[in-house]
This record gives sequence, C-alpha cells and structure tokens, in this order.
Amino acid sequence: MINWAHVHLIINHFPVIGILGAILLLLYSLIRKSDDVRMVSLGVFVLIALITLPVFFTGKAAVEAVKNLPGVTETVVGRHEEIASLALVLMEVLGAAALGALFLYRRSGALPKWFIAAVLALSILTAAIVGLTANLGGQIRHTEIRGAE
Repeated sequence: MINWAHVHLIINHFPVIGILGAILLLLYSLIRKSDDVRMVSLGVFVLIALITLPVFFTGKAAVEAVKNLPGVTETVVGRHEEIASLALVLMEVLGAAALGALFLYRRSGALPKWFIAAVLALSILTAAIVGLTANLGGQIRHTEIRGAE
C-alpha cells in the first residue's frame, strides 16, 4: 500500500534529475543560440520548482515512517531536513526567476544576457544543494553511504 512516505521516496528523484536536464538544455540553448530551446529549459525549471513542493512537504511523513527504525538517527534526519529547507528556497527562487524570464521574453521578445547568466549560475548552485539534499536523504536508511558519525 502506498503512503505519503512512499510518495516522497518516489518523487524525490524528479528535482535531482530534472534540474540537471534543465541545465543541460540551457547550456545547449546557449551553444546553439536557440531561443526556443532556452524557453523550454526555463519551462523545465518552473516545472521542477513546482514538483519540488510536494517532495518537500511529503518529507515529514517519510520521517514519521522511519524515525523508530534501527540505524535512523535524529542527527542524520536533521541534517537532511536542514539542507532540504535551503534546497526548497533555492529551487523556488530559481523557478520564479525562470517564470519571470518567460514572461519577460513573451513581452519583449528578448532576454538580457546577464539574466540568463544569473539563471544559469543559480541553477548550478541549486543543483549542488539539491544533490547534497538527496545524498543526505539517502544516508537516512542507507548506512553504507554514511561517513563516520
């Protein structure tokens, strides 16, 4: 039977993989000088920002499901929760910036190069934090990937 903890485990991969795909699309759009691909990449950032919301909010149910299992410590869960909060904020800021870029492009037909550079830089930072969040989440039940505590 599927519960909210199970949903969390299923959907938590989307932000990790999605942001990497969107970054690759954005880089490709810059190399090919393609506004169409650039707009698709920005749309993917918006979509991933939206998907990140249920990932974050189903995390509490996942904690409740595993908190009393052997090997699960409050320290490991706490580190994951802390960085997940930062990842959520960064992802939503990135999604808002991408959405703003889409609206700006629709109105003016162009985007300033500095704006795209800022979105790219923010997306790389966000990807790093999302990756760290995923790694810390994996450590909750996979003690084999934990370092010395």
